[in-house]
Amino acid sequence: MTQKLPEFNNNDADNAADIEMNLTGMKCPLPVLKARRQINQMAPSAVLKITADDPAAPLDFEHFCDTGGHQLRSSTEQAGIFTFVIAKSAG
Repeated sequence: MTQKLPEFNNNDADNAADIEMNLTGMKCPLPVLKARRQINQMAPSAVLKITADDPAAPLDFEHFCDTGGHQLRSSTEQAGIFTFVIAKSAG
């Protein structure tokens, strides 16, 4: 089943990641908690790419970015695997 996700800029150059995390096999809330721990250690505007298979991940990462001031640059789903590209807030 393919889930309709919001449209984003999927330009590879804009979405090049500084760090990639494979969080498949983890269920809510672990993917967001691990991503938060990682992004807190990153420089402002650094880019984190996450793969996850938890069905709650799209909503969880959208909320994580909204509340943390981070930019969700890309959100895609293919065969039950979600990929998120997040730029850490500048401030």
